[in-house]
Amino acid sequence: MTRSLDPIRVAEVAAALGVIRREALQRSDPPRRAVQLPSSQRLRTIIAALRQALYPNRLGLLDPSSPLSCDEQVEACLVRSLEGLREQVAIELSGRLGTAGESQEHGSVIEQATAITSALAAALPQIRKLLDSDIDAAYHGDPAADSLDEIVACYPGVQAITHHRFAHVLHQQGVPVIARIISEDAHAATGIDIHPGARIGERFFIDHGTGVVIGGTAVIGNGVRIYQAVTLGAKSFPIDEQGHLVKGLPRHPIVEDDVVIYSGATILGRVTIGQGSTIGGNVWVTDSVPPFTTITQARARQEIFGEGAGI
Repeated sequence: MTRSLDPIRVAEVAAALGVIRREALQRSDPPRRAVQLPSSQRLRTIIAALRQALYPNRLGLLDPSSPLSCDEQVEACLVRSLEGLREQVAIELSGRLGTAGESQEHGSVIEQATAITSALAAALPQIRKLLDSDIDAAYHGDPAADSLDEIVACYPGVQAITHHRFAHVLHQQGVPVIARIISEDAHAATGIDIHPGARIGERFFIDHGTGVVIGGTAVIGNGVRIYQAVTLGAKSFPIDEQGHLVKGLPRHPIVEDDVVIYSGATILGRVTIGQGSTIGGNVWVTDSVPPFTTITQARARQEIFGEGAGI
């Protein structure tokens, strides 16, 4: 027979956890209040529905037995998912900053949540066009791709950039927690870590993708192709007079149009990789690269050690 837990002991644990929670809030600078956060599970469902609304045939939205047309089924899906998103946006806005005295009036929160959700809805046609260009780039850039349908349904790079296209709009609209939850959901599923603040142009293709990291202030142009384990990261993290990290500074690379970055390359700092350049595998780059330049391990060693380095 299974013995039940001691209710007195459980009550003591719950009380101790309560003390720790309250102390943690007071240690924050500035002091915080307990707030509800958006639901990761709910947002995962919402983003899946929005993906279906963009590609209803390929991602299984359409019900052949329904009397509704394709457009009507898409509309119904959008109503459900966008209403759900507005609820999650309102939750984030209600706990804005989480500092004492910073709570907002309910009517103001709903109004702002509606405006933010409407902005994403208005952006959906443009997101679809961008994703079409990304899918086309994957098809033409990968000889193993047999069809566009295979790319939409299977390619982790497409899943990651789809989440990013949604997350980036929401990040710009001022709901960074929701944006980060969406991007981290894709990160968990694909191994591709794209910060929602990164600005990425059209025809973007991540091949394979595992281990790719793209920082929050990175700027990526059109027609860029990168491979697995590429990092577009920060070289240093400046601190202020109080010893805190200075946030929001542009600290990640700018990658111009039609650049190819092969697997394992690491590019750090606010450097510019010029248009049409190629960065070879496992190269470490901390300086800007002129347009139409090829950087490989051999060339990097030659620049460091000279012509007689035995390369």
